[in-house]
Amino acid sequence: MGMLSFLSQEIAIDLGTANTIIIHNDKVVVDEPSIVAVDKNSGKLIAIGEKARQMHGKTHENIKTVRPLRDGVIADFNSAEQMIRGMIKMINHRPRVFSPSLKMVIAIPSGSTEVEVRAVRDSSEHAGGRDVFMIYEPMAAAIGIGIDVEAPEGSMVVDIGGGTTEIAVIALGGIVCNKSIRIAGDGFTADIQAYMRHQHNIKIGERTAEDVKINVGSAVPDIDNPPPDFMVRGPNLMTAMPIEIPISYQEISHCLDKSISKIETAILGVLEQTPPELYADIVTRGIYLAGGGALLRGLDKRFTDKISIPFRVAEDPLHAVARGTGIALKNVDKFSFLMR
Repeated sequence: MGMLSFLSQEIAIDLGTANTIIIHNDKVVVDEPSIVAVDKNSGKLIAIGEKARQMHGKTHENIKTVRPLRDGVIADFNSAEQMIRGMIKMINHRPRVFSPSLKMVIAIPSGSTEVEVRAVRDSSEHAGGRDVFMIYEPMAAAIGIGIDVEAPEGSMVVDIGGGTTEIAVIALGGIVCNKSIRIAGDGFTADIQAYMRHQHNIKIGERTAEDVKINVGSAVPDIDNPPPDFMVRGPNLMTAMPIEIPISYQEISHCLDKSISKIETAILGVLEQTPPELYADIVTRGIYLAGGGALLRGLDKRFTDKISIPFRVAEDPLHAVARGTGIALKNVDKFSFLMR
């Protein structure tokens, strides 16, 4: 069996702006930051994933760290290919034999242009994919949440990833109406960096801003069990002397307000295009939140108050897209909405 199972390998990939997750045999086998470190002179790969993330923002002139995906789409073709290849290699800890027929299903943003889809397909084929299928992210998220996407009922999914927020209404195995906006986790991180600069005169890097978001991020200024203030250390912009400032979740809810309002507007825009019969289903069933952004404290409550439809956070929202992509991999012949 050993050799045979190795001959037809099947993997599902959630190629994300922030993290890439690979599923093999129903298990998450790789869950790493989407980042690579390369030698500037030779272009050789130094590290990928978590190891490369630790170098991010700390490199000297011979190393550069690259995030191959920007806004959910491939921005740097070479690094994307190296990243996919390297992450697939993390699965087979066998010597360099490449599986002759690698079947892949890959989740892509619903707003992808033909050029962007082609870039994902080319990168995957270069990395060893023989049989490559694509699935739109909100569709994958819905499947991963456990929604019966082929049913005649309407379901709505809001998937807030790193680079994009995907909003879609799904029924009868297809996307009825959708919108993909480039305001998501990375945007929240950038908001926090800008806020610290303007409000507190302190310069912080992407990783620190990310830590602030995780520790004291909030969508509403009043939550039941508030997190303790988070201490941020950095140089004063004027003097370059070290300062340390406690940051409260109220401040972060204030600084993320604009971006979250834009997501609200986009959700309302999709609801506006929704056929009335499906709209009725959505009001009954609620709207599902997936992606890392769904973990922002109080986001479900804020959306529910604003839009008057109950919002529910998917269980394990970070892996919803990957799980759905894994289920699609098992049903390649059955699901008609997979793209070749």
